[in-house]
Amino acid sequence: MSDNNETEVVHQPERHRYVLEVDGHEVGFTGYTDRHDKRVFLHTEIDPAEGGKGYGSILIKGALSAVREDGLKAVGICPFVDAYVKKHHDFDDIVEPASVELRASL
Repeated sequence: MSDNNETEVVHQPERHRYVLEVDGHEVGFTGYTDRHDKRVFLHTEIDPAEGGKGYGSILIKGALSAVREDGLKAVGICPFVDAYVKKHHDFDDIVEPASVELRASL
């Protein structure tokens, strides 16, 4: 991870996504949809030119922290989010598996 750059995760509810800004420039996002009390993460992208710097993990950690603050549960349909929550257990209290019914509703 880069310690030299200022990172900020910004929620853009009107666009249904969280954006990672590095030194004021957008380098990635994770998109979601809401189903009742669940924030369902659908897709994550990091600018390929910024790959390998740990920005994806910074983005997902920030997004999941915001979900917790909002009193919601998180579901990782996105493979990156799913892999993150399986490796990092800081958010086990808010993460739920994707049910068949939830997947069918998307």
